[in-house]
Amino acid sequence: MRTPALAAIAALLTLWIGSTVLRAQASGKRPTQTPAAAKATPAQIDAGRARFAAQCGFCHGRDAAGGETGPDLTRSAVVAEDVRGNKIGGVVRAGRPEKGMPAFSSIAEADVVAIAAFLHDATAKASSLNGNRRSVSPADLETGNADAGKRYFSGAGGCATCHDASPSGTFATVAKRYQGLALLQRMLYPVSGRGGGGEQAAPPVRPTVTVTPESGSPITGKLAYRDEFTVALIDAEGWNRSFSLDRAKVSVQDPLQAHVDQLAKYTDADMHDVLAYIQSLAKQVAQ
Repeated sequence: MRTPALAAIAALLTLWIGSTVLRAQASGKRPTQTPAAAKATPAQIDAGRARFAAQCGFCHGRDAAGGETGPDLTRSAVVAEDVRGNKIGGVVRAGRPEKGMPAFSSIAEADVVAIAAFLHDATAKASSLNGNRRSVSPADLETGNADAGKRYFSGAGGCATCHDASPSGTFATVAKRYQGLALLQRMLYPVSGRGGGGEQAAPPVRPTVTVTPESGSPITGKLAYRDEFTVALIDAEGWNRSFSLDRAKVSVQDPLQAHVDQLAKYTDADMHDVLAYIQSLAKQVAQ
């Protein structure tokens, strides 16, 4: 079972659900939910709570009420307008790559419905409460075991598949360049441009997408948008082009996909252990 410490790291990735979320938060008013929002079963809500904690809680908080950089989804107009995942599903599957949100394109429909059920339930419970995003104490992040983290890092399918953590490797100095939440953010989903340690942020790198229409040659560009029906890209000349998914084949090449896949595997203990190991590498380099 995940511990309450996961709520403390609820702000690691800037996962926005559109400008409507920001407008709702800025006004301080919670959008009115649709009547259909309350028709979920307790089993769906419980299943959604568990899936949300595993996939989304590191940014939005276990209760969906937000973190230091992740928005409060109980105030989201997208959630308020959703009916059984019809709005939420598109955002989850497409992500917001330009704002640092990974695309969970393979998530099952039943999981989307369950997550939507949980979000509607959380919104109903939060409707009479006031409060803002949470702050995080550095002590909340320093609960891991470095030796266990090293085993996880070096194990089969672990971080060492792609990263060199030897004293001469570039990865060994990452904990000197980033501190606290910024370090954990880079570990979980290192979106290019999510600056830390005083670095100036640069625009995040968009995944590359190749679209092959039913009639025509493949077109490759930077992914601009994707939902269940449409994919849009920015081609080499800077033009925005969109395609219907039922009339084209789509292949997305995201260099950070391994980190997205890893998010579904981490336990709370794994996250803290690997973080402790990375921090220990910085100490070794300094000696």
